[in-house]
Amino acid sequence: MVPFSFCSVDLCALAEGGLFHSASRSLLLADLHLEKASSYARRGQMLPPYDSIETLRRVAALVERTGAEALYCLGDSFHDRGGVARLPDEALGLLGLLTAKTRWTWITGNHDAAISDPLGGHVAAEVDLDGLLLRHEADPADPRPEISGHYHPRYQVTLRGRRVSRPCFVAGRSKLILPSFGVLTGGMNAADPVILKAVGADARALIAVQEKLLDFPLAA
Repeated sequence: MVPFSFCSVDLCALAEGGLFHSASRSLLLADLHLEKASSYARRGQMLPPYDSIETLRRVAALVERTGAEALYCLGDSFHDRGGVARLPDEALGLLGLLTAKTRWTWITGNHDAAISDPLGGHVAAEVDLDGLLLRHEADPADPRPEISGHYHPRYQVTLRGRRVSRPCFVAGRSKLILPSFGVLTGGMNAADPVILKAVGADARALIAVQEKLLDFPLAA
């Protein structure tokens, strides 16, 4: 975990792509997209059907490592509104253990806005955590300090003629966007104008590596 401050709130960035708020023992993750593979399969595109259990195993490992007592999923936790019903038994069992072990909050996103029975936990559109607004998609018109997901940002650079891409956080003066946590999720260039517009001035990409937080300015 790499400590840093965002809008005067102490947080820790995790190399896996989450945030930890030590004061409340809370873990923040975005865009799990559970049951993405089964959603694609229904449309004839076959993907390895293990995304949900692998994603939830990653969640469980972080809960264990951080000692998290609360967990906030910042929207698009399921790939579509039918994802809850399609969860296989192993993933269903692990999710039940996780929601029983933590104070779990599902923040609704554009993929799972209609979620009503997420198998444990609490459903909310937005949450205030220590003065930070937790929501799915950044709102450039809202001046309040905010943490969100939705865009799946990745920092891209060309090294020796080869394109390298890593999931990253994108931070501005009052906006912080998390990378996606699901194992089958893609990503958007962190310097994309859509992300820069959402974050505002002084946007930068942050990548947690071991005990360092690499900081790369993003061109406006």
